[in-house]
Amino acid sequence: MPISAAHRLADFAERLLGGALPVAVRTWDGHQAGPAGPTVVLKNRRALRWLLYSPGELGLARAYVSGDLDVEGDLTEAFRRAWAYRPQLSARDFGEAVRLAARLGVFGLPLKPPAEEARLRGKPHSLGRDRSAISHHYDLSNAFYQLLLDDSMAYSSGYWSESAGLARAQHDKLELICRKLGLRPGMRLLDVGCGWGSLLVHAAKHHGVQAVGVTISAEQVQHVKTRLAQHNLDDRVEVRRQDYRELAGESFDAVASVEMGEHVGEENYPAYAATLYRMLNPTGRLLVQQMSRGAVAPGGGAFIERYIAPDMTMRPLSRTLGHLETAGFEIRDVHALREHYVPTVRAWADTLEQHWDEAVALIGEAGARVWRLYLAGGALAFEENRMGVDQILAVRPDANGRSGFPWTREWA
Repeated sequence: MPISAAHRLADFAERLLGGALPVAVRTWDGHQAGPAGPTVVLKNRRALRWLLYSPGELGLARAYVSGDLDVEGDLTEAFRRAWAYRPQLSARDFGEAVRLAARLGVFGLPLKPPAEEARLRGKPHSLGRDRSAISHHYDLSNAFYQLLLDDSMAYSSGYWSESAGLARAQHDKLELICRKLGLRPGMRLLDVGCGWGSLLVHAAKHHGVQAVGVTISAEQVQHVKTRLAQHNLDDRVEVRRQDYRELAGESFDAVASVEMGEHVGEENYPAYAATLYRMLNPTGRLLVQQMSRGAVAPGGGAFIERYIAPDMTMRPLSRTLGHLETAGFEIRDVHALREHYVPTVRAWADTLEQHWDEAVALIGEAGARVWRLYLAGGALAFEENRMGVDQILAVRPDANGRSGFPWTREWA
């Protein structure tokens, strides 16, 4: 009796892994091999051709986004089981994979990557390329982000209490930032990378500040302007399509930058930190909320770098603190929020599944599959401590070294 494609693949994978398959595999001929639980479904031979030409994470992502590969069952559990098994193919392994591909009829011309994959040009982190990178992710569709996020349109980790839902967690995160910055009526706040305006609106409505937000996303600027008009905040909040490198000639009492520093790049981070310092008045406070990652895959890995946030750099927390101190800041507090990102991302993932048809109508099926993959993998990365996120509170001391902070942690 001929050996099925599923069992041929299982035999090869188990030799490569040195153990049993972590997930089941079902091939286009209807045969299945592997344990009970999540099942990777190879709908056709193209699914394997993606892997032949791009072995590993990128090939799997392309096969999934294109719809040639699917996962039945819990996608997060499939990720969890498979993550520990990421072998590097030796020349001998690759030769065996090619021979298996020939027996299975997989060969053919390389496939064109899905249209959802980013294709940037120019020098990394030049003004033009950064605009393209930000546009790829944030200009996707305001309507899609309104579907995915809560009413505040906060696209960053919430601050969760035991019984909170997403909306409360985002409100509490915004309030935490405002409290740490010591915002009071009449103060001037700068939000660098203001997104869809969640902090601007919250700080102006609840703390009486005058605020300026900058972003290089055209879609975000348009959305924020609409929100300001709805909340009658046009006279107290200004939003600009402006790069942080174009900030000059102003000063603020407080500066925030929430999950924007990841897009700056390692080479440009000193200039970014220096800009934040320059925009602050003496004794002014800075709040940076930022994701972190170790030396492995600082961009997040092949899938993230191609489909989600091209040119993103997540550095170890210690390196970010060093950049801020070199710019002249005194670090006053570091607050790890890694565990808080897990329920945040999973809340977004639940919303995506609940409104799948609407999401597909807004960004297409391939685009929705990108987001399904992104959210499932992202939540697990925070859960397993492969990524972190922290709130860093710093101050620009005055000429005599005074910080203006109270001696107790009453602001915390």
